[in-house]
Amino acid sequence: MVDFADIRKEFDTTNKAYFDELQSELGDEMKTYSNLFASKEEIEQDIKDIQEKLYHYDLLNSEIFSQQISQIQDRKIILEIKKALENAKNLYNVIRLYGHFELLEKVDFKKLNELYNETVRHLELLNLKESIENKTDTTNLLNVALENVMFMFHKVSEDELVIADQLKNMLQKTREALGNNFDQKDPHFVSLYEELKRLFKKKNLDEITQEEMKENISSLRQIYEKVIELNRKNNLLKAKYENDTKYARIHKRILEKGNVSDKEGEIGEILSNIKKDADEKVLLNVNLLNNESYFSGLMMQTLINNFEKSKIKLEPEPAEYINNCVVSEYLNEFQGTLV
Repeated sequence: MVDFADIRKEFDTTNKAYFDELQSELGDEMKTYSNLFASKEEIEQDIKDIQEKLYHYDLLNSEIFSQQISQIQDRKIILEIKKALENAKNLYNVIRLYGHFELLEKVDFKKLNELYNETVRHLELLNLKESIENKTDTTNLLNVALENVMFMFHKVSEDELVIADQLKNMLQKTREALGNNFDQKDPHFVSLYEELKRLFKKKNLDEITQEEMKENISSLRQIYEKVIELNRKNNLLKAKYENDTKYARIHKRILEKGNVSDKEGEIGEILSNIKKDADEKVLLNVNLLNNESYFSGLMMQTLINNFEKSKIKLEPEPAEYINNCVVSEYLNEFQGTLV
């Protein structure tokens, strides 16, 4: 006679040992796997908890659900919705694993998966909006992949989809043009970046109308054309310094200060000589860049010598400013820092 009680006890003991082992190895991640050991009753309770958390939202109509969450600007709330829908996805797999197929009738898991995707898209929009509003540099804006912005419409027509594709393509081109600019401290670049921020702060991306899309395409095209022109001028200047972006940036910073010379030919000649001397020193001993104070003093002497040769008077304040620019450029390049 088979003693099912003993077998059951041994099975429970083995499961408990396995559970404890997993918990010790996975730590906080164990929460993700806890449903694997849930009973049918516990799974039913989990379904009720998910339905309770999502009670205020339409779980039957994806379009209405999308409209409802598009009005939420609080990331914390969207994350809570995402977590509940993610739990539903996990439960679906557990239900199928254990063969509790009757539980699949209690909720439309396929629909919940659609709602999960809608929630993830809206979260991406909120993340993008936050990065545009709060970032002090352009790194996130350029790399968060603006071209992946999802455009969702309450009334989707073929015309709207065509315009949406045009908008996404224009956004992609503008992003790439901004990313190709090597001088993101340039006031002109900052101004164009601010234009882009204002454009996307006007209204939620998932609520724009067909006419607003057309206006955004036109605005984006203007920004794009200005960035392309700025990049063209930058590349011309870079070529003057053997395609060394460091000195193209230094050149522009000196012009912006306006306290040395307003003649670009003079500035270019002096900087080219400074570049030759500085590059030789760094090439002979790259370890100079490991000692910032020593390198700064060395560059200041190089700076003074070359300005004296050019017979252009250099006051202490602009001398210190230019030297800081030169030193920062070399150190940032050495350390692999994005400027």
